[in-house]
Amino acid sequence: MKKLFPILFGILLLAAGGCGEYTKVLKSHDADYKFDYAKRAYEQGKYMQAVTVLSEVIQPLRGGSKGEEALYLLAKSYYDSKDYLNSGVYFKTYYTRYPKGEYAEDARFYSGYGYYLDSPDPQLDQSSTRKAIEELQNFLDFYPRSEKVTIAQNAIFAMQDKLTLKELQNAQLYYNLGNFLGNNYRASIIVCENALKNYPYSKYREDFELLILKAKYQEAKNSVPEKREDRFRDVIDEYYSFSNNFPESKNLKEAENIYSVARRHVKE
Repeated sequence: MKKLFPILFGILLLAAGGCGEYTKVLKSHDADYKFDYAKRAYEQGKYMQAVTVLSEVIQPLRGGSKGEEALYLLAKSYYDSKDYLNSGVYFKTYYTRYPKGEYAEDARFYSGYGYYLDSPDPQLDQSSTRKAIEELQNFLDFYPRSEKVTIAQNAIFAMQDKLTLKELQNAQLYYNLGNFLGNNYRASIIVCENALKNYPYSKYREDFELLILKAKYQEAKNSVPEKREDRFRDVIDEYYSFSNNFPESKNLKEAENIYSVARRHVKE
């Protein structure tokens, strides 16, 4: 215990010294001194200290040799502290202000990738997801030969799948509501068809097409007599589309059962 005391005391002194310097930096009016401290703080993983100090100097340093780096470092400090919304704001400020700057490529990439990391579960609001796709697509347009192209593309594909899953959940909800307060089967069909149009290569394509078939079948069953046969013909057409697109589907038996019933309601 006696041997540990000098070590602990030394650590406390170093910590106190660090806090003392940080306090001194905050009180200083020397932008260069603050910038140098912020760089050291960032390198030591003290991202919020870096954010606090850099926020005070990006305007005084703007236009000078350190202004560009200070703005980028502020964005990166937010990013590394996992505050992706603020990092996105400052990354965009950077590449807008310095479109050909030293860090422009990284700023465009991290702007989008931060929103990707901030993207929530499908059932929640997907504003960050859509923002991520927009920013990463812009990155790909500006830097098609970047080393980060594959990462950006995979992130976009993952987020598109998330958006299509959200649409699939919405369509399933309409289907489950059935005829409650209106024809929700038609709403389910519309959501599915729009999703297939917007995301033609989604991994949920089979699920959408099966749901369209099931919804059209339910809609036909519940139709008034004068519309029933035409709607069952539509069900049959939808079955052929599904079975041709997914001949090995695990849901093919269900689709065939729907087809068999539909055939009985259609005159030869």
